[in-house]
Amino acid sequence: MRIELRTPVPERLAAEIERRLFFVSPDITGYEVTAAGGEIAGLTLYSPAPLDWAALTEKVNYVVDSEVRPQLATRPKAIWTSPHRRQTRPGLFDRLVREGSVSETGEGQVAIGEPLLSLFAYFDRAIRDILAQDFQACAYRYPTLVKAEALATAGYFASFPQHLMFVTRLHNDIDVYRDFLERYGGGLDSAVLRSCANVDYCLPPTMCYHTFQQHSGRTLDGDRLHVVTSRGKSFRFEAGYATTLERLWDFTIREIVFMGARQQVIEARDRFMRKIFGFMEDLGLSGCCEVGNDPFFGGTDASEQIWSQRLLELKYELRLDVAPGRSIAVGSFNFHDDLFGRRFRIDHGTDGPVRSGCVGFGLERLVYAFLCQFDTDTAEWPATVREGVRSVDGG
Repeated sequence: MRIELRTPVPERLAAEIERRLFFVSPDITGYEVTAAGGEIAGLTLYSPAPLDWAALTEKVNYVVDSEVRPQLATRPKAIWTSPHRRQTRPGLFDRLVREGSVSETGEGQVAIGEPLLSLFAYFDRAIRDILAQDFQACAYRYPTLVKAEALATAGYFASFPQHLMFVTRLHNDIDVYRDFLERYGGGLDSAVLRSCANVDYCLPPTMCYHTFQQHSGRTLDGDRLHVVTSRGKSFRFEAGYATTLERLWDFTIREIVFMGARQQVIEARDRFMRKIFGFMEDLGLSGCCEVGNDPFFGGTDASEQIWSQRLLELKYELRLDVAPGRSIAVGSFNFHDDLFGRRFRIDHGTDGPVRSGCVGFGLERLVYAFLCQFDTDTAEWPATVREGVRSVDGG
């Protein structure tokens, strides 16, 4: 089905349109965004069932007009580009499935085995070792569930409703339990939600919200930088974008949070970021780091938030090549200024709200990008990775 835009948008904004289309309607199962003369005048939507042309035309144009069109069509600014250029392995994920190294267990959910597990542990330890060169970090293992109140305080509900995944339970009432046993012994349907309560918890979209909730209402020592690191499961609904190990609903993040004075946080983020670039170069990985933005969606100021991030360079994305002409973000380096200090009432000595920044690595993505470039034959891996994997395994 062809959808015409009310007014064409520059071709350079195609990616911003594409990253939103599967969230416009659950009926959309595919799309094509084509340009002519440097502009996008329309797009094609696919679905196995007939689509409501009028409704989707209105929805698509609303999203484009409110969140895409106001953005300036500039090229992403690269702050680092690897000197290496590596060929990528086509069809890697399908081969991993055939070999039993990975198994798809549900929508956006993939079980991983060897050699991914060893690489997973190696990269996680390598990141922590690089961090330890300059910073003394407090390490935590947080619970899986995060309070919905913490996400609301952080502003996540207003910025990323498309990614939210809620946790609920049955009303703690014997009549509800008996009715449930009678109705749903053989399976569930959405009507069961009428018997549920408690939306006080969510699945966490990232680890840093645990950290800010943990320090909520506290006054931190104003004479030093505070560094917290954690690794945990994170969850984001990805709709039709869920694919291979690139976009999962259920994935693992190694996160580092810096809290302190403004210049302390910026310098810490940048110092650690540069060391990660060096690590990528030492391994011979092909990729770059660009000024990026989060996928703000549905709010009245989404485009303003995106441009604030880009213009102030609040977010950098580390991208590694996974196919010819295509890369994925495996890490991000963010500066929040006093946003979370204010919202979570975290003070830095007598200087008012703490400034913060965070660095996060999607470990499944990092491992996948490495394998796309080096394949599964360990003899082809860099010597430091082979030795690191043996060390992790205790071999």
